[in-house]
Amino acid sequence: MSDAITTFRASLDTIEEAYEFMLAYAAQGRDTDAGQSVGPAIRPMLEKMHAALGVIADRVADAYAPDAGAGFVATLRDDAIKAAHSVQVALNCERISSQLVDNLNASIHLRAVLTGLFLADEALNIASQIHD
Repeated sequence: MSDAITTFRASLDTIEEAYEFMLAYAAQGRDTDAGQSVGPAIRPMLEKMHAALGVIADRVADAYAPDAGAGFVATLRDDAIKAAHSVQVALNCERISSQLVDNLNASIHLRAVLTGLFLADEALNIASQIHD
């Protein structure tokens, strides 16, 4: 497996982990992220997600052969950039409430990049099985 694919999959795992954490956080009904002392906190998770979205935006083309679909790669890159901007809005807030995270979870940009990443990962799995 190439370094580009390994990096892509690591970023995908980070984004998926953060999204699952966000779903749980949104269900807690918190007014703020201040004083959270048990378990991981939302702000570091969002920071990790933001960084991973940046990696996807910068490196997605490296994970694919040129004939894999330039249009799809461009769309996934664009979706990652838009989702990163949405995450940055939450990170810019002084308090991160459950409602804020719930709205972020519902963002079409975040959902688009998630489904695109899952499609891309499955396509890479199929391609690797064919070439093995």
